[in-house]
Amino acid sequence: KRKGTEGVIEISNPNIVKKKNLKARDVDLEKTTELSRREREEIEKQKSHERWMKMQEQGKTESSKKDLERLELIRQQRAEAAKKREEEKAAKESKKVEARK
Repeated sequence: KRKGTEGVIEISNPNIVKKKNLKARDVDLEKTTELSRREREEIEKQKSHERWMKMQEQGKTESSKKDLERLELIRQQRAEAAKKREEEKAAKESKKVEARK
């Protein structure tokens, strides 16, 4: 039931699409639907991102190679700093031992 004057006034708008009800026996299950351009692009974008992430994990991309080089440099610097701290700590300990004598 329409409210107000909607029931009285008839509109012929060609852009209005009425849904057609399909019966269960009329539905074609074998019919394949094509993806829209946006859907295809979105799927391709996801696949491309997955391929890139896989290459990134394996260290085959240029950015991952640079990252690994930077990481190796940082590890080396930290190892040198730790070694230096150990030497300073040992020197301090030896000074304390000598001062007590």
